[in-house]
Amino acid sequence: MNMEHIADSVFQLVARIPKGKVTSYKDLALGAGTHARVIGRILHTNVDPKKYPCHRVVHSDGSLAGGYVFGGPSKQQQRLEDEGVVFTSKHKITKDYFFHF
Repeated sequence: MNMEHIADSVFQLVARIPKGKVTSYKDLALGAGTHARVIGRILHTNVDPKKYPCHRVVHSDGSLAGGYVFGGPSKQQQRLEDEGVVFTSKHKITKDYFFHF
């Protein structure tokens, strides 16, 4: 599978994450047939965050990535909180908010 096809698959999966839910880089990688690090690189190329809400992608432990491309982790957290996602005192999202494909 070539990189363009993988990227298309990733963005189609990201578009399916419901408002108020998150998924992990690992889950996306499993769904797209690639590695979680590739998911991060692909998401950094997102040119339409309204159509492809990459702020809904987090680490498997519920923590935010430091390199959220649209304003860093504090902006990512704010966007998720605006959708109703609740963070623990450790700035992590509980498994209750995870969406699995």
